[in-house]
Amino acid sequence: MNRLDLLYLPLAAATAPVWARKSRADWGQRFGRIAPVQPRREAGGHGSPHRLLIHAVSVGEVNALRTLVPLLLADPARRDGHGGTRPAADCRATQVIVSVGTDTGIARARDLFGTTCDVVRYPLDFSWSVRRFMNAVRPDAVALVELELWPNFIAECRRRSVPVCVINGRLSERSFRGYRRLRRFFAPAFGALEFAAVQDPQYAARFEAMGVAPTNCLVTGSMKWDAARIEDPGPGADALAAALGIDRSRPLIVAGSTGPGEEVLLHRAAPPGVQLLCAPRKPERFGDAAASMPGCTRRTAGAPAPRPTDRFLLDTIGELRAAYALADVAVIGRSFGDQYGSDPVEPIALGKPTVIGPAVSDFASIVAAFEQDDAIVRATRESLPAVLSTLLADPARRSGLAARGRACIRRCQGASARHRELLLSLRSRDHARPGA
Repeated sequence: MNRLDLLYLPLAAATAPVWARKSRADWGQRFGRIAPVQPRREAGGHGSPHRLLIHAVSVGEVNALRTLVPLLLADPARRDGHGGTRPAADCRATQVIVSVGTDTGIARARDLFGTTCDVVRYPLDFSWSVRRFMNAVRPDAVALVELELWPNFIAECRRRSVPVCVINGRLSERSFRGYRRLRRFFAPAFGALEFAAVQDPQYAARFEAMGVAPTNCLVTGSMKWDAARIEDPGPGADALAAALGIDRSRPLIVAGSTGPGEEVLLHRAAPPGVQLLCAPRKPERFGDAAASMPGCTRRTAGAPAPRPTDRFLLDTIGELRAAYALADVAVIGRSFGDQYGSDPVEPIALGKPTVIGPAVSDFASIVAAFEQDDAIVRATRESLPAVLSTLLADPARRSGLAARGRACIRRCQGASARHRELLLSLRSRDHARPGA
C-alpha cells in the first residue's frame, strides 16, 4: 500500500453512496483479478508478438478504434509508409489487448474485437489492483485513448519500463481546469508520457501546460473521422422500423444519445405529424425517457404498439446506427442541456442532415470542422422547433447538408494511419528494456 492508496480509500468510502447505486459487474476484475493473457501468434512476424495494451474508457473511445486495430494487426512486414521497409526488429507481430472500464464499453469492445484481440477490464487505480493487472497482461507498451491518466498505473508502467502514450488525445476545457488545479499531483504522469498524439492544437497546448514536452506533443487529428462508415443503410434499419412500427412514408426525427430533459424538449419541438425516435445515452434513463414521451413504443416491447403512435424509444444498446439510418433529420443529444455534447459523425456519415445544440465542448473541434463546411445545423432550445420545421420542409437543404457532411469527413480522415506509425515505432524501443 502506498500514499495514493491511503488517499483513495477514504475517497472511495465517501463516494460509496453514489457509486453503490449503479449496477456494476466484475468486481474481481476491477481489482485486477483477470486470467493471464496468452500470446497470439496468428499475425506471424519475427519473434514473440509485441504486446500493445490499448485502454479505451467507454463506448465512444472503443468505437474510435474500429479503424486503428485492424491496421495494427495487419502484416508486420509492410512498408513503413515512406517508401522503405521496416527493420527486422520492427517486424514483430502486434498482439493488441483492449482494456475498458465500463460495462457497456466492454460489451462493445467484445463485439468489435473479440475474435482478434483480448478484451479485459481496466482495474481501479489501487497499487495492488494495478500490479495484478500488469502481471496478467504483461504489455510491452500502453496506449491511452484520449486521456485517462491514473497515477498508480503510470507509476507501475514506469517501474516496469513500459512506455505509455496517449493517442487521439483530448483535454477539454472542463477537464483541463480540474487537472490544472491538481497540477503538482498529475504533472509527473503527463511528463512520463512517451508522446501525446492529440486531436488539435488547442488540446496540444493544454497537454503541454500539464507537463508534456513540446517535442513529445503531436497533432494527429481525430480517429473518430476514420471510424465513420460512409455507406448506405444496411438491412438492420428495415428490421428496426418493422419491429417498432415506424411508418416509412412519414418523416422521422431520430435523436441519439439524449440526456436529461431532452426527450421532453424534442417531444414538444417535433412538428405535428412528424415521428420522433429518441435513444437515451444511458440505460438507467430509459424509464424516465419513456415517461417523457407518453404512449411511445419501446424497442424492448418486441412488437409495434396495438395503436399507431408517433413516438418511439430505442431502449437497447447497439442499434443507434440502424436508427440513424431511418432518419429524415438527426438530432445530437446531450447538447441542449448542461452536458457537453455527443459525437455527430455517425449520422452525418450516413448522409443525414444533422442538428446539434449549443453544448458541444466535448466535440468542439469536430463540430467546428462541420460548421466550417456548412455541414451541420446549430440550434438552441428556443430555436429547435423552427429549425426542425424548416429542414423537414426543404429537401434541397437536407441534401446539401448530407453531401457536404460526407465530404468533410473524407477530408478529415487519416488519423488512424498516423497513430499506427507512432505505435509501431514503440516496437524497437522495448528491446532496450530489461527482460524484453
